[in-house]
Amino acid sequence: MSHHEQLVAIGSDSKEQEEHRLRERMARIRRRLVVLSGKGGVGKSTAAANLAVALSSRGHRVGLLDVDIHGPSIPTILGCQGSSLISDGQSILPVEVRHRLTLMSIDFLIGNKTDAVIWRGPMKFKVIQQFLCDVAWGDLDYLVVDCPPGTGDEPLSVAQLIGRPAAAVVVTTPQELAVADVRRCITFCQKADLPIAGVLENMSGYVCPQCGIHTDLFGSGGGERLSQEMSVPFLGRIPIDPRIVGCGDAGSCLMEAHPESPAAQSYLMLAGRLHEREDLWSEGQAAPLTSREAPR
Repeated sequence: MSHHEQLVAIGSDSKEQEEHRLRERMARIRRRLVVLSGKGGVGKSTAAANLAVALSSRGHRVGLLDVDIHGPSIPTILGCQGSSLISDGQSILPVEVRHRLTLMSIDFLIGNKTDAVIWRGPMKFKVIQQFLCDVAWGDLDYLVVDCPPGTGDEPLSVAQLIGRPAAAVVVTTPQELAVADVRRCITFCQKADLPIAGVLENMSGYVCPQCGIHTDLFGSGGGERLSQEMSVPFLGRIPIDPRIVGCGDAGSCLMEAHPESPAAQSYLMLAGRLHEREDLWSEGQAAPLTSREAPR
């Protein structure tokens, strides 16, 4: 039986049983962070991976869920592509990536890496639901969810299923072309009743590793201007580091390979800033979990 068949078999209970399992799993997760972007190519998955590593390096127990069904890249970024999943017949264990950091991704269920996942919305909803309620996440301080770009089935499913307390980190790059799409992403969060932690400006200037000079390759200030325009917090800037390309290809994380870099330090500060945001994690944010109906 393939891993995909195992996952479907494990989640073949009634709607009431699925609802119960989802509540049990999510009750053991203190906080949920959903990483979104309105546009591809802004470094969202790299940001999600480094944020998860930064949180775990600060002593938090972190789960990282990759719901990019058609283009999963988190396993490659973290060097665990092709890892095998273990099932006890009732749950699937996430892959242990680092100390205090576990990961689940559709990549682990694809036997042939050249295969394309061709699914409509209801199937994607079902698998995301199973990732949340049939994977043995255990007790976590944070579940970080990496969504694909845009405002389609995957982020909508996550917003419907993940419960509270939860908050969205919206990633953009400084130029107006990316910022325009992120406006729609913020509107999506508002309509989906997903609280917004703030806007993160990625690729915000290049810091030369030799001389330390900062150059704005993609302009500057777009993310901060957007946060002011849309009345949401600005979370900070992550500078470009050319070493991040080599790290991703080699399956190592910039946070670990170059912890002294300005980008790595920015992720650590971001993790600390999010952890201290009591307004995001207060009891008043609690909302009932519901599996709801799959999008049609």
